[in-house]
Amino acid sequence: MAIAKAERLMNLALCLLGTRRPLSKRELRQSIEAYLEAGSDDSFNRMFERDKDDLRELGLVIETVENLDGEVGYLARRDSNRLPPITLDAEEAAALGLAAKVWQQARLAGAASGALQKLRAAGLPEDVDPYEAHGALEPRIPVHEAAFEPLMLACRDRRPVSFDYRKATAAHPEPRLVEPWALECWRGHWYLAGWDRDRGAERVFRLSRITGRVRTRSGKFTAEVPDVVTVRETVASWAGEIADRSAVIRLRTGAGYPLRAKAVSMRELGDGWDELVIPYGHGLDAWLVEFGPDVVVLEPAELRADVVDRLRAVAKG
Repeated sequence: MAIAKAERLMNLALCLLGTRRPLSKRELRQSIEAYLEAGSDDSFNRMFERDKDDLRELGLVIETVENLDGEVGYLARRDSNRLPPITLDAEEAAALGLAAKVWQQARLAGAASGALQKLRAAGLPEDVDPYEAHGALEPRIPVHEAAFEPLMLACRDRRPVSFDYRKATAAHPEPRLVEPWALECWRGHWYLAGWDRDRGAERVFRLSRITGRVRTRSGKFTAEVPDVVTVRETVASWAGEIADRSAVIRLRTGAGYPLRAKAVSMRELGDGWDELVIPYGHGLDAWLVEFGPDVVVLEPAELRADVVDRLRAVAKG
């Protein structure tokens, strides 16, 4: 029913916008299939009046004109329904350009590029290059995980999902039932923040560890969705952005430049190794594992144990 009404409203709007003279109810009824199928004149009149009011609420300016014979007609003049020119300053245009570029590897790339072209056609000044302000940068957010699109739609529609998830310290995946809140990208990896129904707590999932299909489930959310700032803080905390301690690691000389950039202090040990003190927060063990044999954890013992567990899980496949 919702689709039928939307189609009817669209057809009525096109008729009113496409005519150069006012159209009577009789002419509109003959032009729109849904009106022809109305059972009676009263049914058509009620339907037409509701549709006309709905279009006006949506912002369409519909004029009512009475001709010399006293017959009432309707039309929507294009000049009365034209949007004002779009005016964007250089910073706003650059932001739109960056937004379009970061999705180059996602299925949203076509939509983003098309939107930018439509802005150009609608009045974005030709002398404003949306990429010029950051011409030296090539921002990209790679989206290789098949789980990204279904999770993005589930976040938008507030639909629970289920999927199999393999923890970094586990050899096999486990089923999860989650109310998805938002997707966040951190250090090139995508994370899903949401409410884990089975565990009754908020959780963060790395998309690369989701195996199999993501399936949407019926029903509404049972937990309150926090605001976007809180969600980002949650992802940052779980992914290791927030650190409240320090860790001491041994790092092979010439390797691990991201770790060196985060280091609080560093000293050479000789024999091709350096010692670094780095911030320690949730998720540091997963990050250190990515550097393989170039990193050895010295302190604290719990971090060392977590890294060893993760390496063992990787070795088991």
